Amino acid sequence: MKKKLIILGGNPETGVLVDIAESMGIHTIVIDPNPNAPAKKNASETHDIDGFDIDKIVAVAKERSVDGVLVGVADILVKPYRQICEKLGLPCYANEKTIEAFCSKDGYKRYCDKYDVQDIPGIYLTQDTDIKKPENIALPLMVKPVDSGGGVGMKICRDEEDYIATVKNVFKYSKKGVVLVEKYMDSNCDDMAVYYTFKDGIPYLSATYDRYLTRLQGDSSPIALGTVYPSKYTDFFVKEVHPKLSAMFKGLDVKTGVLNVQFFVEDNVFYSYDPGFRLQGEAPHIHLEHINGFDHRKMLINFALTGVFGENDFSEKNDYMMRGKTACSVWILLKAGKIDSIEGLDKVKSHENVNFVVERFKEGDTVKEEWIGTERQVLYRIYTSADSIYGVNQTIEDIKNTLKIMDSNGDDMVIEWLKPWKTEDYIFNK
Repeated sequence: MKKKLIILGGNPETGVLVDIAESMGIHTIVIDPNPNAPAKKNASETHDIDGFDIDKIVAVAKERSVDGVLVGVADILVKPYRQICEKLGLPCYANEKTIEAFCSKDGYKRYCDKYDVQDIPGIYLTQDTDIKKPENIALPLMVKPVDSGGGVGMKICRDEEDYIATVKNVFKYSKKGVVLVEKYMDSNCDDMAVYYTFKDGIPYLSATYDRYLTRLQGDSSPIALGTVYPSKYTDFFVKEVHPKLSAMFKGLDVKTGVLNVQFFVEDNVFYSYDPGFRLQGEAPHIHLEHINGFDHRKMLINFALTGVFGENDFSEKNDYMMRGKTACSVWILLKAGKIDSIEGLDKVKSHENVNFVVERFKEGDTVKEEWIGTERQVLYRIYTSADSIYGVNQTIEDIKNTLKIMDSNGDDMVIEWLKPWKTEDYIFNK
């Protein structure tokens, strides 16, 4: 008899998790309020229920005799995921402290302060607060809701009038009714991230990567155009920041799960922000499966059903230097409009260095104006790897020369293409 697994969330990235579970012979039950949510397409069963409706979801789980519950690629659903698992007595990788620390920007700031991890200077505002520019932080400022992800509700403010209007508007994106105002880390900063695996209470650094962001979208949040693994800052990070994060993880009693943490790097200082205690939209797990031979999606699915996370040989397979190879994710970002034609996708998929493509739109779909400046404007994430940075850079050029996406006026819809990475930064001592 098939095991039954509830998966919370319906976005395209969660859809890939559903496909993996289905391929493992599991009966998937996707829960999302949107009847047309992409993750529902290939699920065994679906329910149009809000992910925060704990009692309704628990009732479905009992009625269907489910064996496990798992959250997809959605920060805001980690807290209800824990509450549902608790009520059902099922395995859950999150505890009260980790939800407080990793699932809201204000909680993370508090724990960074406690464990001497530098974060981005900023203040919190509630609807009762007098809205005025923070005295100790110069314009421009980044304004964001504390409890949303994917760039939703985020805006750069360059003058005081815009700042006050933006703060008033951004409250509507926060369930908590709290807005974070931070120093805007501009284009002079580098942007990198690290990805951890927690197995049996041990934090393993599994990947490091650099991000290149588009800044051609006015004052909306900059969105990634691509990433490269390992990061040029890997050695420096391992020496400077990893010990402090490890102390934080110990204090939070993290036993199981995956965590992504992003950093701006300016003048050799790491400014930590935006933790994600779940599978990522960036999906480092795709590169890790291809190069290191373990799949976080299968590990999390098995954990949800059995309480066991990962094989005994995990520590031998784990290698944040990617076994001497270079990996790269290429994000294709679109302008607003209707997608009239897509050319070259099959050729890109058959490229020797392309391992996987996450597809979010198809011909005839419309990219809405309000999605610009959020990850909803991403058409494809293309996962590539090669023996060196030279192979990755050639693949980036090949993708750019192959893909063509046009709108109904015959205009190119791609906002900006990822440029090849600076080769000397990514030649590591083998």
